[in-house]
Amino acid sequence: MSSAGRSRIMVTGVGGAPGFDLAVSLLKRGIDVIGLDADPLAPGLLIPGIIPRVTTSADSPGYPGELLGLCGELRPVALFSTVEHELPALIRMRHDLAGLGVRTWLPDVGGARACLDKAAFCAALVRDGLPVPRTWLPHEIAQVPDGVPLVVKPRYGWGSKGVYFCTERRQAAVLCELAPDPVIQERVPGREFTADCLAGRDGRASLILRWRLLVKGGLSVVSATFGDEEAAGLVRRVLAAIGAAGPCCVQGIIRDDGLRPRVPARRSGPRPPRSAGHRGTVGRAGRQAPGQACPPRHDRGRRRPGL
Repeated sequence: MSSAGRSRIMVTGVGGAPGFDLAVSLLKRGIDVIGLDADPLAPGLLIPGIIPRVTTSADSPGYPGELLGLCGELRPVALFSTVEHELPALIRMRHDLAGLGVRTWLPDVGGARACLDKAAFCAALVRDGLPVPRTWLPHEIAQVPDGVPLVVKPRYGWGSKGVYFCTERRQAAVLCELAPDPVIQERVPGREFTADCLAGRDGRASLILRWRLLVKGGLSVVSATFGDEEAAGLVRRVLAAIGAAGPCCVQGIIRDDGLRPRVPARRSGPRPPRSAGHRGTVGRAGRQAPGQACPPRHDRGRRRPGL
């Protein structure tokens, strides 16, 4: 707790939009926010009222000790990670963080792997009988049918960097030399959407659906909320299949012959909280973390379409 007796929450990755937006939303709710980022120029470190700290990256050997030291010094009651590649380190640190009184909302190891690894994500959905674009690894390229639109992308990471489109298997074979640790996926046409989710430990989830109206660098910069019970039901099945927990988002495609989850569930904060359709989800994330015994109320909150 802070010296003023207010809850204090640590948010990682405040240089990215999910972390930035989550930090701003929590501050508006009277919660003290410790903002972390590995980039000293991260815009979230300059948010008025934030407690900024620059850290080493999550893959650095010194990251666990540095993070635990900050928690011991600043005494947050909870930590929200909005950077998926931090998940393995944070999961290993879960008990040490709890010993410092810091609550976390993290998936298990399998859920973290599905957030990070597109091949693992697709395999988990196939095991549960969920629709997903057909996916192959480079050594399986002989199984790729001819005449199918394809996309070659990095197996790990997000955004549009290293993503290539092609129409033939032999083209995909060449593009696999360009994309780092690639996967090959069937390119599925349709209308793209994102689901901002808050997955509870009881298997239930709050979510907001939004159309991806304008995408830059693989990220949606203009969205509009909408309602679709079939899409919402599929997203909840995806979250259950991968063991998601806490704030995350799932992308999907709606097409004439059905729905397709398109990419792994990303670890992020629900966003953007500036939209009235998202405020209930972000608010529940902030209220749940400080230590309420009851689970978040997934039947409450405003989910207005068209925002």
